[in-house]
Amino acid sequence: MSESTNPLGLMGIEFTEYATPDADYMEQVFTDFGFSKLKTFKGKDIVYFNQNDIHFLLNNSREGFSAEFAKSHGPAICSMGWRVADADAAFEEAVKRGAKPATDSTHKDLPYPAIFGIGDSLIYFIDIFGNKGSIYVNDFEDLAEQNVVEDKGFLRIDHLTNNVYQGTMETWANFYKDIFGFTEVRYFDIKGVETALISYALKSPCETFCIPINEGKGDKNNQIDEYLEKYDGPGVQHIAFLTNDLVSSLDKLDQSTIATLDIIPEYYDTIFDRVPWVKEDKEKIKKHQILVDSQGDDCYLLQIFSKNLFGPIFIEMIQRVDDGGFGEGNFQALFESIERDQRKRGVL
Repeated sequence: MSESTNPLGLMGIEFTEYATPDADYMEQVFTDFGFSKLKTFKGKDIVYFNQNDIHFLLNNSREGFSAEFAKSHGPAICSMGWRVADADAAFEEAVKRGAKPATDSTHKDLPYPAIFGIGDSLIYFIDIFGNKGSIYVNDFEDLAEQNVVEDKGFLRIDHLTNNVYQGTMETWANFYKDIFGFTEVRYFDIKGVETALISYALKSPCETFCIPINEGKGDKNNQIDEYLEKYDGPGVQHIAFLTNDLVSSLDKLDQSTIATLDIIPEYYDTIFDRVPWVKEDKEKIKKHQILVDSQGDDCYLLQIFSKNLFGPIFIEMIQRVDDGGFGEGNFQALFESIERDQRKRGVL
């Protein structure tokens, strides 16, 4: 891939860092999703959780960047590490292209080059991975008491969705396009019974993950503006875990901790007529309230969304069978499901 289409040498997501005033609860949710608690950053209270190629950091520090971020936002995704060919070169090129550098300990807790991203969260540049080694070997040490749990089949982060203020979607889309070389892959305009949003999906130049950007429409009761008010600013609304067997992953989940959105029973009256080539057990799909979509013959995806887990942040779980979409056919059902949840909580 040429420098012109991938100017920073982006190669995927290395980690996602969380900060929260209630680390015990977040740790329990990670565990219930099948993440093992393995290591801590040397000299810092930053704990490492892992499942396949998904790497989470839980920052329990009571001072520093992540602690201040949690004070402002509550439970939050305060930073991400993105894989690049050369971290210093990527940092310099990003700043040259207009990114705001994070240069000292008041702006970051980890020793890697970083810029400010969505909502003044951080994007660290990581060039130690794969054949070059691992930051989890170099910079972390094993916990005295590890908690190794059975993984639930989640393989990597498929996409992570940003919520932004009305009128700022283009600004953030240009941030990802101009600095990293992301490209537009989808544009959606979705109307529910009472509210509406627009969504703009971007694909990374390395083609390993996507970033949809959501902006609400109309009055401030829509689900995007509810997030922005609760979170106090733009940020990551949800992360999607990719699995090769969503039914099996859900069979293993403790749904008392990880509740999922309710889908109207009528959804299943027609979905298998629209997507008849689904190979999974249709009764289990219905029982788990999994959403089904397809971009064409003999391809499909299965997806499901948790209710809000950390403040206004939730998790999507997705299985792709030769389908690169985002569940466009489900947007109406999903949007109306979230509206029903908003009504239950008294927002609408």
